[in-house]
Amino acid sequence: MRSHQNGSLNAQKKIAETEKKIGDAPRQAQEEFAKTFEEMTRSVISRATAEIVLGVKLTQRLGASRSLPDVMSAYQEWLSEEMNARSEDARQFMTNSQKFITASTRIFSNGQSGLG
Repeated sequence: MRSHQNGSLNAQKKIAETEKKIGDAPRQAQEEFAKTFEEMTRSVISRATAEIVLGVKLTQRLGASRSLPDVMSAYQEWLSEEMNARSEDARQFMTNSQKFITASTRIFSNGQSGLG
């Protein structure tokens, strides 16, 4: 009789733990996604600010240019910085995408493992 009660209590405990995992999964997913969106938003704002600064710098350099080589140098510097920025944007996009995939996989696999 005693082992039947222990088995029943263990089963109830496992059911409660599974229900908690299932209930926590949507909250965890929402928190992970919100955090990643917040990081992405900060990155976009930072990138937009950097674009403005880069454009202003180019305009200033072009305004101060006195020869064709000065103009070409200004554009070359601007293009180089733009290419570096696009490379960083791509890297950041891949990092954020990986965060979404990792969070989704971890959250949904935790919920599924609790069901098994």
